[in-house]
Amino acid sequence: MRQNSSSSRPASSALAAVAAVGLGALAWGVLVERNRFTLRHEVLPVLEPGARPLTVLHISDLHMAPWQRAKQEWVRSLAVYEPDLIIDTGDNLGHDDGIDGVEYALEPFRGIPGVFVNGSNDYHGPVMKNPFTYFSGPSPKRHAPPSLDTHRLEAFFESLGWLNLNNTARAMSIKGSRLEFVGVNDAHIGWAKLEKLPGAMDEMRENVGWQDNPSGPEPITIGLTHAPYQVVLNSLVNHGSEVIFAGHTHGGQVCVPGYGALVTNCDIPREQVSGLSTWQHARRSAYLNVSAGLGTSIYAPVRFACPPEAVLLTLTGADISYS
Repeated sequence: MRQNSSSSRPASSALAAVAAVGLGALAWGVLVERNRFTLRHEVLPVLEPGARPLTVLHISDLHMAPWQRAKQEWVRSLAVYEPDLIIDTGDNLGHDDGIDGVEYALEPFRGIPGVFVNGSNDYHGPVMKNPFTYFSGPSPKRHAPPSLDTHRLEAFFESLGWLNLNNTARAMSIKGSRLEFVGVNDAHIGWAKLEKLPGAMDEMRENVGWQDNPSGPEPITIGLTHAPYQVVLNSLVNHGSEVIFAGHTHGGQVCVPGYGALVTNCDIPREQVSGLSTWQHARRSAYLNVSAGLGTSIYAPVRFACPPEAVLLTLTGADISYS
């Protein structure tokens, strides 16, 4: 008996050590990393040669709750970078009263041109569920009626001067560059209407103001989607997108150092779950920027090896290169 007791001590010690490491990782993910807001910088040479650089701020997946003051203040502080364009790829709301925090966080960007698409959490509030189901595959589509004040959210964005790109196309000129935008509503809940895009693109191009000045620079086409499902990315590439912005994945939210994200919550390849990459389809390609986002569900408030982020991109002329 003494021998068995003695031999069980190393196993007990090992289990205790594993438990301690697990608790430490959980504490880090809940208390530290999910509030370790970071700003990723990228440079994309996609504008016409000689074009003035454009600074683009990409915000996604705020999942805002009213008490998240640190996140709200951090987002407000990004105005110091004086972006020329704001791109918001959805899931701004994370609570029934989250709209107040969103309005406070984004008010400093009033008057700066912007575009946005919605995510499912701009329509439906979060629900409590087993967080481990996240690792079994993409979360199921929800068919419940909207419960959040989507109208107030969209009206606020439009009051800032931002264009609604849910299943449509719009255009604007900034610093002499001509920008075409094409976007879809959230594919994760089946609301991306890809069949509407050809007509929307035709209508936009027929009515855009620069049609009267054909001698100007060629426009660059930018695609937006909340969830980067492959069918959506392929469609945006088919419609000429040279840069595509997306969110939704949270960068995996829980990653393993040296391995990366465990899941993507959609069908995008795991290695493209966040960051800047290239999406290729039908002999065409586009830059793909997937933001790891700035929030999480209030019922799964943890990140590990995947800090929350916003992205600051500098679009430059194709004649400028960076090493």
